[in-house]
Amino acid sequence: MTPDRTSPVALVTGGSQGLGLAFTRALDAAGWRVVVDARHPEALTRAVSGLAGVTAVPGDVTDPAHRGMLAAAVAGLGRLDLLVHNASALTGSDSPSPLPALAELPAADLERIIAVNVLAPLALTQLLLGELRTAHGTLVTLSSDAAVEAYPGWGGYGSSKAALDQLAAVLAAEHPDLHVYAVDPGDMNTAMHQRAFPGEDISDRPLPETVVPALLRLVRQELPSGRYRAADLLAAVPA
Repeated sequence: MTPDRTSPVALVTGGSQGLGLAFTRALDAAGWRVVVDARHPEALTRAVSGLAGVTAVPGDVTDPAHRGMLAAAVAGLGRLDLLVHNASALTGSDSPSPLPALAELPAADLERIIAVNVLAPLALTQLLLGELRTAHGTLVTLSSDAAVEAYPGWGGYGSSKAALDQLAAVLAAEHPDLHVYAVDPGDMNTAMHQRAFPGEDISDRPLPETVVPALLRLVRQELPSGRYRAADLLAAVPA
């Protein structure tokens, strides 16, 4: 479906792979116009090549100048109906390694995790809140079961997702005109999950495409703001 100037607009961060890319493709297929970002320009360009309704804006979401470019891209499309905070940092670097215990987690790594997973989503939301409210739109933050369960090695990532959950809950309370969702997608076969288990076979995990119907259900705004597990949302999707 080819989008036009009246088509709804979404911004999806971290859209060059995994769930972000799968969701971007689904929105494009449904006729949405989508602004998408990722840190690596070549990977992002390859990922969204051929998607007629997608505008790629490479950059690091922790960079205020990049967030300004995202806001400018949205302004150029004239509206914002959906903001998806998908970009996430599992550790302080992209190198595959077993996740460290909290007692061994460098402060600089935790600072990077918090910057990507908490501070950047809030700053981008603040920047785009006016457009989102005008459209009575939807805000989706990608959470994790590590936000509510205590897993050895997942303390840095899990604590950042717990903080993001709380930000989403407060934004929902402060802006009842919006639909604000925190979504735990569950385990997936993604590059980020593979980095947490270097050398292990994670091919038994579901592909990110299987989670997309759960996100699309939230986009329809048929549920109240809150925290949801994708597995529960998918159980209510007709086969």
